[in-house]
Amino acid sequence: MNPTIYLKDYKNPNFSVKHVSLCFELNPEKTVVTSSVRYERQQDGDLLLDGEGLALQSIALDGNTLDKSQYELHDKGLTIINPPQSFTLDIITHINPQANTALEGLYRSSGNYCTQCEAQGFRRITYYQDRPDVMATFSVEIIADKATNPVLLSNGNPVESGNLDDGKHYAKWHDPFPKPCYLFALVAGDLAQVEDRFTTQSGRNITLQIYTEAHHIHQCDFAMASLKRAMAWDEQRFGLEYDLDLFMIVAVDDFNMGAMENKGLNIFNSRLVFASPETATDDDYIAIEAVIGHEYFHNWTGNRVTCRDWFQLSLKEGLTVFRDQEFTADMHSRAVKRIEDVRLLRAHQFAEDASPMAHPIRPASFVEINNFYTVTVYEKGAEVVRLYHSLLGEQGFRKGMDLYFERHDGQAVTTEDFLSAMADANNRDLSQMQTWYEQAGTPRLKVSLDYNKSSQTCTLTCEQSCPATPESKEKKPYLIPFKIALLDDSGNTLADESTLLITKEKQSFTFENISSQPIPSLLRDFSAPVLLEYDYSDKDYAFLMQFDNNAFNRWAAAQALATSTVLSLVENPDTSTRIINHAFKALIANTNLEPALKAKALSLPSLSDIQEAWLNTHDTMNPVVLFEAKKRLKQNLAKVLQAEFLNTYQAMQQTSDDDTVDLSDKAMQQRKLQNVCLSYLASLGSDMLDLAYDQFESANNMTNQYAALAALSHQDYPQREQSLKAFEAQWEGEANVMDKWFGVQAASSLPNTLNHIQTLKQHPKFSMKNPNKVRALIGAFAMRNPLNFHAEDGSGYQFIADSVLELDKLNPQIASRIVRALMDWKRLEPTRQALMKSALERIANAQGLSGDVAEIVNKSLGG
Repeated sequence: MNPTIYLKDYKNPNFSVKHVSLCFELNPEKTVVTSSVRYERQQDGDLLLDGEGLALQSIALDGNTLDKSQYELHDKGLTIINPPQSFTLDIITHINPQANTALEGLYRSSGNYCTQCEAQGFRRITYYQDRPDVMATFSVEIIADKATNPVLLSNGNPVESGNLDDGKHYAKWHDPFPKPCYLFALVAGDLAQVEDRFTTQSGRNITLQIYTEAHHIHQCDFAMASLKRAMAWDEQRFGLEYDLDLFMIVAVDDFNMGAMENKGLNIFNSRLVFASPETATDDDYIAIEAVIGHEYFHNWTGNRVTCRDWFQLSLKEGLTVFRDQEFTADMHSRAVKRIEDVRLLRAHQFAEDASPMAHPIRPASFVEINNFYTVTVYEKGAEVVRLYHSLLGEQGFRKGMDLYFERHDGQAVTTEDFLSAMADANNRDLSQMQTWYEQAGTPRLKVSLDYNKSSQTCTLTCEQSCPATPESKEKKPYLIPFKIALLDDSGNTLADESTLLITKEKQSFTFENISSQPIPSLLRDFSAPVLLEYDYSDKDYAFLMQFDNNAFNRWAAAQALATSTVLSLVENPDTSTRIINHAFKALIANTNLEPALKAKALSLPSLSDIQEAWLNTHDTMNPVVLFEAKKRLKQNLAKVLQAEFLNTYQAMQQTSDDDTVDLSDKAMQQRKLQNVCLSYLASLGSDMLDLAYDQFESANNMTNQYAALAALSHQDYPQREQSLKAFEAQWEGEANVMDKWFGVQAASSLPNTLNHIQTLKQHPKFSMKNPNKVRALIGAFAMRNPLNFHAEDGSGYQFIADSVLELDKLNPQIASRIVRALMDWKRLEPTRQALMKSALERIANAQGLSGDVAEIVNKSLGG
């Protein structure tokens, strides 16, 4: 395994780079890369260049070939010994894109060439200082066979193109903006394009292009429209205008990430570009718009201002996630967007904070940087940026952003630089915000209320704490904006919404003129990423569900009531569900709630949320028992409220004379509620499954077709197999839709699922070399199938171990994502704990394990 790298050991590079010239002579098995780089010394020392998997052909300094006494070649790179003050270094290397299954650096996918250089992929292309604080302008020439690679793309603006001998052609590109090498991109292949234009607020005319294979080009219109909306929004909200003359997106099927913000040439996983009502769900549409926005917003928060080092990753990712969240909130329902973001955070990031991989949003050390592209860095990082927004307000936050860009445009910076800009622009002491960057773990906020009837005062006492995590046992107090309101027993406000600033371990806040015993509405809009502890009763939750005027808190109350009921059912299967039955009935009947908000409130909490709640009072858990209790609650609600669910289902159905699909926000919200109702009804089995099958048969859009298929997938129903075969036959030519087909079967709670997954691995449309396929089948089994993954015989754990070992030889990044499913072994009941640990130990003992996987396995086992 690679050595641990520490933030405290950061040193400036010995050399800066003025300009990089690259020439690629593309060949599937032997691409020749010629680099010519102008270096200038910044401090004493040798020139240390990173490089992996390269065949070195030649190396020359200022035109003179170096002999072996002037450099050292080793497994991880190349050292130029005592070079002069200023010089040009020319290096020629050979690489094999066809054999690059790791999908890092330059690789070949479906006959097309593509790059992925973040975080450390550029070192697989040529020898270079592969670190984000080395910024330079780039000029690129690409030479390739014209028949097979008619399109040749790189960063920046096109400079020149033409034909060469032997059926080849070339294209030259220049990017005038200094960038780190992780933002370098190259794409070549036989691609079609869709083109549009955007006029900036200053009147500049920008050409927009999306490239993909010709048979998918008709599915790119929504992505293009999303890009234009994102460009307009960034100008309006943050005053940020695009800087180049050309902005390009390329969609590819084989990609480790969701998308990549390479300067002027964004490369996307195709599932986040392709959209038509027949092939993409409503959630797909919203995700595409969000990720298109996210990568475009990186042009300023990540590209123009980038990270000094990879410890600062959240500086660009957390900030840009916050920006894409705000973009989606402005395009759709702000309340629903906030709920979705918090649901993701609580289900996955809170779990990560409780795991051996817990780390601050700015970690103090790492072994493999790829392992820190996590929900903590992205999602918790975004919540920390949101704290600035809550503390400073919209205008104050904008002032801070403006100062940040004014100070640091064209620089590689740190989280302290961002904090300073926010503080200085608003003349505020924000030094305590640094705690959020340095400490791991989810803070707990315990709140108690004391009401004095005679003085008509109410005192809220808040105590904050944070559990021990791998990097620290002792925790400093956080700066926590705590948004609250006090309600009377009719839902009227006794104290209007206010934001309390909690800065100490224990603080009290007193409210005067409170005429009756209040019911507090706490942590409104999830004003800080904390676990709230308050002694609410189930009746209180039901009250807040009905009367709280904060939409987020109505949803949070529904989640808390459902969680409380599930835990009670685990302890006593005969627990009364009367309170939640009445609360959900009132929720369904409430005509003032928008359908999407109602759908979110009716959706039961994730199993992860339920597990975390159980572990608040227990040392270990049995996930299967918790899953079964949740299932019983769902079936109970479906049975008691069957008429209400059915009436709502029918009321939300849409018809169209010409069979067109309405993609308006209103129609999407109605489909969301319709399909939540269908999920409840299908859990009853019998005739209700006929309802799901009828919807599957008649659906004219993927949202309804997939929802029906998902409902059928968990049931031993005669038409289940027929539906799966029909879906396969209809969509076998659409790779992204087939991923849904793989995923819905992998998540099935039916008993023979694991054997069926083994069969699906042999399906002609499945490949272990394609990350999307792996995530769809193996990832879905691990993350969405608790019943079979946690099988009592350990077969689910062994299957994941087998898959990780197989994947590690092909694509360590994806293997390291899958192995995380085995991290929670210490929190399981003894039998499963031993079985999961055994699976981890088998991986740990494998020969030739990658650093990506080894780091996670060793941390999980406590090594």
